[in-house]
Amino acid sequence: MDVKIGLLLGTRGLVMRAQREGRAVDAGPMLDLAERAEAAGLDSVWVGDSLVSKPRLEPVAAMAAIAARTSRVRIGTAVLLPAIRSPVPLAHALATVDVLSGGRTVLAMGVGGVFTPEQAQDFSAAGVDPKKRAGRFTEVVQVMRRLWTEEHVSFDGKHIQLDDVTLYPRPVQPGGIPMLLATHYRTGSEAQALRAARHGDGIMGISDSPEEFARTIAKVEELAGAEGRDPAAFERVYYMTVNIDDNAERAQADAEDFLMAYYGVSHWAGHWGPWGPAAALAERMRAFAGAGAREIVVRFASWDQGAQWARFEAEVLPAFRPA
Repeated sequence: MDVKIGLLLGTRGLVMRAQREGRAVDAGPMLDLAERAEAAGLDSVWVGDSLVSKPRLEPVAAMAAIAARTSRVRIGTAVLLPAIRSPVPLAHALATVDVLSGGRTVLAMGVGGVFTPEQAQDFSAAGVDPKKRAGRFTEVVQVMRRLWTEEHVSFDGKHIQLDDVTLYPRPVQPGGIPMLLATHYRTGSEAQALRAARHGDGIMGISDSPEEFARTIAKVEELAGAEGRDPAAFERVYYMTVNIDDNAERAQADAEDFLMAYYGVSHWAGHWGPWGPAAALAERMRAFAGAGAREIVVRFASWDQGAQWARFEAEVLPAFRPA
């Protein structure tokens, strides 16, 4: 089946495990896994984002380190929270990583949830009102695209104001770094789909079923066409959270333990998985590819990322990368 495959590298898991074991964070396993993913023929590797609610490695710095250890895979964020950052320094840092990687960066980005007081603190700690995060998010997307493609950028928004800013270096990629906006049928809205259609280069789904993801694609592409954009050019990426184990009960227990430590709440319970045998994961990936995903990003909900990767490489990947 012709679908690209990516791997989420556990920058949050590294910190959680170090805290659990009372030691310093070691980024080596993440970088080793990036190399292994590239050697196995994966198309991309990704890192997540948060500030104080879910401590992890800072994503742009992590991307630069991954760029130095790889040569082919795309390096992405899943998902970046641009609303907690100032757009000019963010655009500068990301353009620099695109230069360092030879044009291999891609950004999946989201407004960010405030399901808990800790998540709301990600925004307040950055000096951003959580209630204004959606509007700020949209303006950051608009500003970064212009900074990457225009000589003199002025912007008078509700949240961001710029006066004649010129930014160098520019990204290697023509038109700037691709930006995929998190868009969901289950928890989304017309405004979310319209934002992706107007300002994104594609979408990333996280919590939808295959059927819901197909409807998300259809809605965004319909709106993109109405905006005069080419729907066929949109990237369609789906992000799966999984746990591979022949014993489904054990897989679920491992995943739930990891995710509760990760989020502190039962986040999107029932909408992630599968937890269980490799064959079930391969089948679910095929379902999302059939629903329209052109790339599938896998995250392992497990304390043992290396063991999960070994099973994925040996038992799942051959179904999509025949020898």
